[in-house]
Amino acid sequence: MHIPLQISFHGIDHSDAVEDRIREKVAKLETFFAGITGCRVVVEAHHKNTSSAHHKGEPFHITLNISVPGKELVVKRDPKDSHKNEDIYVALRDAFQTMERQLKEYAKKLKE
Repeated sequence: MHIPLQISFHGIDHSDAVEDRIREKVAKLETFFAGITGCRVVVEAHHKNTSSAHHKGEPFHITLNISVPGKELVVKRDPKDSHKNEDIYVALRDAFQTMERQLKEYAKKLKE
């Protein structure tokens, strides 16, 4: 199954490497729950002066919306939560790990 995916970058330039990582992580989510009907990922720099900083430097906001039948699951990673979000790949990892847990809980509730 192919999940409809929308990826947006705000305050930073588009990065093929970051987009590829997001696509890999979305594909992994599908292994936990095959009923995903849509996915939206927003990567946003905390400050607008980070157009070339895709790795370390300024903190990143990550918003991950997953649509499943009857519900939308949302994960937000805010840079004020910790300094871990200064690396975009760490911020993505943390957001997708949280979404993985939410999907597993949702799937478990459906089976009950």
